[in-house]
Amino acid sequence: MPVGNTETLYCIGCGAALQTTNPQAAGYLPAARLAKVTDEDAEVYCQRCFRLRHYNEIQPVELTDDDFLRLLNTIGEENALIVNVVDIFDFNGSVIPGLHRFVGDNPVVLVGNKADVMPRSIKRGRVRNWLESQAHNQGLRPVSTVLMSAKKPADIERLLTVIDRYRGDRDVYFVGVTNTGKSTLINGIIKQTSGVQDLITTSRFPGTTLDRIRIALDDGHGLVDTPGIIHRHQMAHYLSDKDLKLVAPTKEIRPKTYQLESGQTLFLAGLARFDFVRGHRSGFTAYVDNQLLIHRTKLENADDFDTRQRGALLQPPRPDDLADFPPLVRTEFTPKEDSDLVFAGLGWITVPAGVTVAGYAPEGVDVLLRPALI
Repeated sequence: MPVGNTETLYCIGCGAALQTTNPQAAGYLPAARLAKVTDEDAEVYCQRCFRLRHYNEIQPVELTDDDFLRLLNTIGEENALIVNVVDIFDFNGSVIPGLHRFVGDNPVVLVGNKADVMPRSIKRGRVRNWLESQAHNQGLRPVSTVLMSAKKPADIERLLTVIDRYRGDRDVYFVGVTNTGKSTLINGIIKQTSGVQDLITTSRFPGTTLDRIRIALDDGHGLVDTPGIIHRHQMAHYLSDKDLKLVAPTKEIRPKTYQLESGQTLFLAGLARFDFVRGHRSGFTAYVDNQLLIHRTKLENADDFDTRQRGALLQPPRPDDLADFPPLVRTEFTPKEDSDLVFAGLGWITVPAGVTVAGYAPEGVDVLLRPALI
């Protein structure tokens, strides 16, 4: 049952109500630790958050997608400024389907986070225009679009200026899919405005924030961190914790260009595959994490090579993860304009107009074509 004689106490890391009865449920705190909790405690962490913060150890909890959506669905009933945080590197994997229906009449500020991992050759204005166009395709009409890195104090200051411009007499709700850096951003805001560091639990693991976390502002309103919506089409859900860094770049991407003849294949480790099926000799540029293995081979040998080398040369997946790793599914494209072939949560490869290519990704992970960002 929740702790506290007169009111429920909440974990400051993930927002879950603290309880002592079920170690597998959100907010669990051992009874011995509970006995030391007083109303004066400013920072109380559940066992899950304590282990995550100190040992980088994740414990699953009994929450469903419906639990997350139920919390998100109440936002339209609030009078709030909505700050929607997306991952620029993985827009398609970080957009919340139908968000425009959840927010009601509340204004939305769109934040393109992780701008620091995009190559400097990509002009910020072009990225911003592209991001707004993608948002419009999703039914969102943001009042402002901000490109930033949650790790840079100057970027946080710019965002705070935008929030102050549009907040008015409202709370500010931060929403986003898991792994967009939303809680990292709020931690940066808290540190910059109050000096308190790492108040909210953050990690690469999907689903860290489990309930609303409210941080009071001086005028009686607050910043509210909502649970990250779990997007099942993200590559992160198919990787072990050892390999999550490969789908969550932290350093500027160094694009790799390959001059390919028709009938050649690029393996993106064992996570995805790119076939040049038909067309004239062309350059294809891969935008993925700098540490991700890219291996070139002949298309006619690709299936056999995949069978022999998956879990060996082609890692991840690692040998211990092969049994649970989904099969790769093929999708073919012949773009009429220069495009990006996107592997959701992993990156993209540029494709010139008029050629035929095929993309493979784990079953359930989106492979799609979009107008070229570059």
